[in-house]
Amino acid sequence: MISRLQAGLRWLFMHAEALFNRAFGDRLNPLYHLGATSFWLFWVVGVTGLYLFAFFDTGVAGAYQSVNDLTQRQWFAGGVMRSVHRYASDAMVATMLVHMLRHFAFDRLRGFRAFSWLTGVGLIWGVYAAGINGFMLPWDRLAQFVTVTSFEWLDWLPSFGGALIRNFIYPSSVSDRLFSLLVFIHIGVPLLVLLLMWVHVQRVPKAQTQPPRAIAVGTVAMLLALSLALPVTSQGGAADLATAVTTLELDWFLLPLFPLLERWPLGSVWALVSAGTALLVLLPWLRLRRRGAAPAGHRMTVHPGAIALPVRAGETLLEAGLRAGVALPYECRNGGCGVCLCTVLNGRVDHGAYQPAVLTGTMRAGGQALLCCATALEDVEVEVAGALLPAAAVRRLRARVVTMERLSDDVMRLMLALPAGERMRFSAGQYIDIVLEDGQRRAFSFANPPQSGPQIELHVRHIPGGRFTPQVFSTMAVGDELDIEGPFGHFRLSESALPIVFVAGATGFAPVKSIVEDAFLRGITRSMRLYWGTRHAGDLYLLELAQGWQREHGNFEVVPVLSEPAADWSGRRGLVHEAILADFPDLRGHEVYVCGSVKMVEAAIPAFLAQGAADEACFSDAFTPTGAR
Repeated sequence: MISRLQAGLRWLFMHAEALFNRAFGDRLNPLYHLGATSFWLFWVVGVTGLYLFAFFDTGVAGAYQSVNDLTQRQWFAGGVMRSVHRYASDAMVATMLVHMLRHFAFDRLRGFRAFSWLTGVGLIWGVYAAGINGFMLPWDRLAQFVTVTSFEWLDWLPSFGGALIRNFIYPSSVSDRLFSLLVFIHIGVPLLVLLLMWVHVQRVPKAQTQPPRAIAVGTVAMLLALSLALPVTSQGGAADLATAVTTLELDWFLLPLFPLLERWPLGSVWALVSAGTALLVLLPWLRLRRRGAAPAGHRMTVHPGAIALPVRAGETLLEAGLRAGVALPYECRNGGCGVCLCTVLNGRVDHGAYQPAVLTGTMRAGGQALLCCATALEDVEVEVAGALLPAAAVRRLRARVVTMERLSDDVMRLMLALPAGERMRFSAGQYIDIVLEDGQRRAFSFANPPQSGPQIELHVRHIPGGRFTPQVFSTMAVGDELDIEGPFGHFRLSESALPIVFVAGATGFAPVKSIVEDAFLRGITRSMRLYWGTRHAGDLYLLELAQGWQREHGNFEVVPVLSEPAADWSGRRGLVHEAILADFPDLRGHEVYVCGSVKMVEAAIPAFLAQGAADEACFSDAFTPTGAR
């Protein structure tokens, strides 16, 4: 029965995620960021709660009036804050429940995941406790109903024996001391929830605790819009224990049990809550394995580099790699983007649940799988494009400028030296970040091959009005020091035998230079043809070097293409990717590496796919030079 329920829920989630992928794209699919969104909503609740607390009277006599004044007299700030506080709390409950339901649907709650599942159950009840307690503080008629009903329910337990409800028999029974205790609970329980949230993600490799900026901003905008359209106000006036509460509008996200507490025997509600909690706690162990034996762990070997690492039972290949510190490519972690595509060389895997558009039947038949979804059924060997480095290889170093050479009017070659004895291991095609004084970063590709020694070569293009590049062309001098961090990126040469077509736009030549020189040094004999596209002939700043490669290596050819050539230009004209389309009517059986502006990459890749290039044989590295560079 559990398996059938999971299968039905899994079908619903996969179809909903496919719909959201079409609407928002796989990187901004909210269903792929439920846990991180819950973290973000917690901070929204916390910040708004601190603002409300600053104006809240913690005495029972002044609580209602202080909340009412905050809502009515400060509607532009306090009123909005109160509404955002309530709606963000509701949204947090919703994202946590859907997050938990999704993990149940995909059976991600057993083995080593049981720890996260059990702490998640604790988090759900912690958030409910904090939310219910929060409804007591405005001391309106809704607060009266929630407080009295809650304490009556707790008093059913033999340990209390009716002692709690005595505090609410008469209006005079509610003292400032008791009310301050309720306020203290509303501060203490969220702090415990925050601690448990930190514990909750400790067993998740590279756990994401902040959603993408677009989702974070969109969530806050939605909460603000809802708060302005439907502001939260106090209900029915101030609490009056002398009269019973008759009509209220309940918050169905945080108070779903309260109608049952009014209609059912209190013991029956306790039985329902206890049974539901016990079921959630036992779920990781309820379903029996089909073959009776507990699943065993296996080993995975990642190529190139032959990195061997253990894989726990039920653990995805991506989780195993990240846990071992291997820098595997990934994005959505839910089978929706295809970034973590790999080739299974040996062994069997369970492909798991993924979007069919990302991993087609033909790709599966060719041995491909998604690291984020696949689990090992035995010892496996997988290949991921490019050599992999342990995540620990990412380093932050202080580099010194040793050479500055102007290659064209707007391109500078920087040679950076690392401290004595230091060396940054990288793969051809990767990049480093230059870290500015305020923490902002600017990415530049390695232009030299890994074998060239400890120095780093960068090609810096001047971006007018930028933060970093103008100083390279004006104030920077030999001897200046820069903070650098890296290496990063997955734009690397695959290990296949297919002929290669490189597409470089402007300084997109830098990573191509690194890859081509690395290929020469490693003795790679695959056919390589470079199409280098710029506007003017002067922008082909190292064309003579590329032409030298062509003379010295029979497997290499360079084709310069100008989009705005002078009248005396005798070479190819137009957009660089259109030159490739003209030369290759059928791109099947070729690998294409595209490096340049986002606009160029977005125009080139679909055109190459339409001309027969295989999706898994197209690699890209898009530059985003903006005014802030």
